[in-house]
This record gives sequence, C-alpha cells and structure tokens, in this order.
Amino acid sequence: MTYAELRRNPAADAFWAGLAARDHCLQIYDSDRLFLNALEGFVAGGIRQGDSIVLIATPAHLSALAARLSRNGFDVDAAVERGQYIALDAAQTLARFMVDGWPDEAMFNAVVDELLGRARRHHHKVRAFGEMVALMWADGLCDAAVQLEHFWTRLCVQEEFSLFCAYPKAAFGDAADAGIHQVCAAHSKLYTM
Repeated sequence: MTYAELRRNPAADAFWAGLAARDHCLQIYDSDRLFLNALEGFVAGGIRQGDSIVLIATPAHLSALAARLSRNGFDVDAAVERGQYIALDAAQTLARFMVDGWPDEAMFNAVVDELLGRARRHHHKVRAFGEMVALMWADGLCDAAVQLEHFWTRLCVQEEFSLFCAYPKAAFGDAADAGIHQVCAAHSKLYTM
C-alpha cells in the first residue's frame, strides 16, 4: 500500500484537492490533534498531486508531522532528498525578516523567493504552510502578524502557490471575536473540518 492510499478522509481530501494556486487558507484550531490532522491532510494532498511542500513551523509541530507521515508510510528523508519536502523552524525564519517587531517586506520577499526557488527545482507546484504569524500573534505582535498575512497573500497571487496558516484559538484571548475576524479577512479560504 502506498502513502497515497493511506489515511484518507474523503471530506478533507476533497478540500485539499480543491486548493488552488493563489489560495491562502486559514485554520483556527482548538487542539493540536485537530491542527495536525489538517496539516497532515494538506501535506498529503500536495504529495498526492506531486507538489513541493514548504513547512515553516515550530520544531514540535515539524517533529509531530514527520512522525505521523512516517507512521503512515511516507518516507520524509527521501522527500527531503528529492527536494519535495522543505521544513524550517518558524522562529528562526521569522528572525530573518523582522525589524523592530515589524516584518520588512523586501527581506520577507527575499526569504520566500529563495524557498520557492528551492521548492521549484524539481516540482513546479508548491504548497506552503506558515506558522510564523501564530508565533507573532502569541507574542502580542497582532498588527504585524496581519501585515505579514497581507505580504503572504500578495506573494501567493504573484508567485502562484497555495498557503495554509493556522492559529490556536487560545492565542486570541479575551478579544477572540475581533482578532479572529481580522485574521479571517486576510485569507481566501477557511478550513473548518
């Protein structure tokens, strides 16, 4: 049995299969289990379609995802070797373009352009996941996180790749409704499964 045949969730599979270049998708999650289910579906959907996967996430989430993929028959090391799976630490990547608590657009574009170049060496279509905005929000850099979302949206359209972002609902605190509305407005699709 191949990875493409494992861990099928028809509703989630249909959602991720319908994700188009230029889509900027959002999940607000209540638990890591739900988040990791979505992230695994996003990654598996891309692999099934032959896309490159760029992951910018916390080390804990990268490790949990790799373990899930490996348990379900996917060879992460082989995907890394063939350039289909690029995983980066979110905090370290964020540090490459933040200036005084604000994302510098030119520096951000340079970081993402380099990643897209790497991802497209062997696989033209790219799916990216970014957790940097959730880290920023958790650090109280809410306006800066929304600005970064807008930078991502512009690049998704310009460079024609799909992007998935996720925030833990708990990060929004007492002003959850206003914060969630602001973040939702910066995305083109909402993942709710």
